[in-house]
Amino acid sequence: MRAARYLTLLWPGLPWLWLRGSLPGLVVAVGFALTLDVAVLTTWIWSDLIELPARLAVWVATAVIWGLATASALSAFPPPLAAGRDAESDTLYVKARNAYLAHDWLTAEATLRTLLQRDSTDGEAQLLLGTLLRRVGRFDEARAALDQLSHADSGRLWQSAIVRELARIDADSRASGDTPGPAILSLQPPADDAGRHTAAA
Repeated sequence: MRAARYLTLLWPGLPWLWLRGSLPGLVVAVGFALTLDVAVLTTWIWSDLIELPARLAVWVATAVIWGLATASALSAFPPPLAAGRDAESDTLYVKARNAYLAHDWLTAEATLRTLLQRDSTDGEAQLLLGTLLRRVGRFDEARAALDQLSHADSGRLWQSAIVRELARIDADSRASGDTPGPAILSLQPPADDAGRHTAAA
């Protein structure tokens, strides 16, 4: 698994796109693809239409983009996801969970956002935030939070819970005038998902 992570360095932008679902990573990856396409087309397809100095300039630009992006990725390679929270983050999570269970939505949301600023890879906190936003009727924000989690490495443990929450969001948003149901999402990963994650690690 560790070797597969480092293989993403072969394509500029891919480490952040693949490992973190980053939009800037997507922009760099697509930009490099376009530059490489132009270089290939001007060398082997439209070689009669483009002068040699222009073709060389495109290849130099492609090499420079690849070199800079790879050096940048090596210096700030996305770290592996943390195995657990530190003591302060754990205290914040417990405070947010207790506020959520007490229906103190404001405190729960503020605490979860503080926790996610400290560690944006905390999948459990992101899942609880999505659930909270659904409970208070902010369906678009809840869907965005859960979509972000489902595309991140940290969402791998929570895929079945994410699917259930997205279904609840759709049902709640279709029910005009109805308040979201009182169901509380289990904050422990399903056993089968956890087993698969452990086996893959």
